[in-house]
Amino acid sequence: MTPPVLFVSHGAPTVYMDETPAHMALRALGRTLARPRAVLIVSAHWETAGPAVDVSERPATIHDFSGFPPALSRVRYDAPGAPDVAGRVFALMAAAGLAPEPPRERGRDHGAWVPAALMWPEADVPGFQVSVCPARDAAWHRRLGAALAPLRDEGVLIMGSGAVTHNLRAIDFRNREAPAPEWVDAFADWAAERVAAGQPVDDWLSAPEAARNHPTPEHFLPLAVAQGAAGAVSGRLVHGSTDYGVLRMDIHQWD
Repeated sequence: MTPPVLFVSHGAPTVYMDETPAHMALRALGRTLARPRAVLIVSAHWETAGPAVDVSERPATIHDFSGFPPALSRVRYDAPGAPDVAGRVFALMAAAGLAPEPPRERGRDHGAWVPAALMWPEADVPGFQVSVCPARDAAWHRRLGAALAPLRDEGVLIMGSGAVTHNLRAIDFRNREAPAPEWVDAFADWAAERVAAGQPVDDWLSAPEAARNHPTPEHFLPLAVAQGAAGAVSGRLVHGSTDYGVLRMDIHQWD
């Protein structure tokens, strides 16, 4: 069976520990999916000039955050890497003319291990990361996703991990259950409509309140990669919730 393509909003690292609606949705999603050969995660927290791939046999757990409960910094997610698949990723990117950076051993940042640990808590599904390139636009990232698409026929699940909305300067960490303001919902609804219609999000910068929801682009770009990997087909919103008012935790799936 060909694995789906996913886009997940990974939220704050505490999503791993706190039983929020998004936490529960990620756990449930992992139980509904057939076991893939490997998981390729395009995380907003690995930024490079050219696309890069992690070829680690045993990716380290990277704790790329501060100010959260100490228990989070003790978490280890020890799922194996997939260096054979990662090597194929490098070849696909090179063949597509995307000028990939040399393969490297890096590990998993929280944009990768948080959703993976919730979806596959036994840490028995191999997985690895591909970077985003914030200097490149959404159309380029959709092209990156299209280059990766053949891996689906080889049993690889492709997942973009970012955020539908990501204005950290507007967060009030004292109120996790705050309702989303109109400017947050307007942008998230635009993205969901594009995904459902199978229309590219290339022009996302002209979407309602785009700059306010994404002062920087790296958390949105994994959605464009997912669209490219899925092809010109419609996706569906499989979960929608809000953390701290301004973080929409939407999950999209393309079958």
